[in-house]
Amino acid sequence: MKIAIGCDHGGFELKEAVREYLEQEGIGYKDHGAFSTDSVDYVPIAAKAARQVAAGEADYGILICSTGIGISIAANKVKGIRAALCTNEFCAEMTRRHNNANILCMGGKVVDRETAVKLVKIFLHTEFEGGRHQRRISQIAQIEEESLAQAFHGKFAAEEKKNVFVLDHPLIQHKLTFLRDMSTGTKNFRELVSEIATLMCYEATRDLPLMDVETVTPMQKTVTKMIAGRKLAFVPILRAGLGMVDGMLNLVPSAKVGHIGLYRDHETLKPVEYYNKLPEDMAERDVIVLDPMLATGGSAVDAITIVKRSHPKSVKFLCIIAAPEGIEVLTKEHPDVQVYCAAVDEKLNDNGYILPGLGDAGDRIFGTI
Repeated sequence: MKIAIGCDHGGFELKEAVREYLEQEGIGYKDHGAFSTDSVDYVPIAAKAARQVAAGEADYGILICSTGIGISIAANKVKGIRAALCTNEFCAEMTRRHNNANILCMGGKVVDRETAVKLVKIFLHTEFEGGRHQRRISQIAQIEEESLAQAFHGKFAAEEKKNVFVLDHPLIQHKLTFLRDMSTGTKNFRELVSEIATLMCYEATRDLPLMDVETVTPMQKTVTKMIAGRKLAFVPILRAGLGMVDGMLNLVPSAKVGHIGLYRDHETLKPVEYYNKLPEDMAERDVIVLDPMLATGGSAVDAITIVKRSHPKSVKFLCIIAAPEGIEVLTKEHPDVQVYCAAVDEKLNDNGYILPGLGDAGDRIFGTI
């Protein structure tokens, strides 16, 4: 077990009592400060500890300010965090049993050292009951996702970047939860990627033009609709993009498939091209470029640049999870390209991977983890 702890000047004395308890019990911890009673802002300290917990780098967090109120509010702004302010043993127990809280917050001027240690002990050793309570935790997570999507849309709408579409259909979001789960095996992961791609294809092709045709039903002649001669091409970015192709072809079996091979240099985080094979009639086609993850945006930008050399009628980019950094880069370099994703996650880590993300999509699709 590893704990992320932090405080401001008002919580320093109580944090020291907690730290001493953790050391006595042999429980590992990361101390994010403060390290004295000198005045400091609690917000950045809360953010560091909360992000460590949200990233799975710590099992739980313990945060303390004078009342516990401010530091709990700050921690709860980090996606995936359920920080609970507790003043007694009952609250510490129930917030774990029913709320699956992952950060305990306390007030340095509200509880004494002995009580604080009792609350920490209860919090760290009480299991979440699950069951009906899990349904409520999932509802909280859904609010987070909706709020993030709304904030994202608001930001980009204000900047007149209206070509980004977050597909929040319940079936997509449901399957995405299983896709993120680290316990999902290769077979199921591969199937989920394909199924999500099919659902996203449905949304991404919503603007295909229709024409009237005469049809004879068993009852009479009538006029119905058909796609007006538009030709599509799907271009996966190797290798992870291959996992989305079958799902797309389920809806548009007549589409042609090109391939662009790019890999990310792990030192520079920039894409390197190693393969390029596109249909000869690209100029006649609307193209959808596929990649499960839009992280730094480098691979997507380069792939779209390659596709545009063939002068297609239009280009769209379809991914499952996007980072804000990648969207910013892609929309800046290719403002004419519509971007479709199932989720916009929090950020990139230092290695250019999306958090919370789902790990390396290519490795999970092909079982090369």
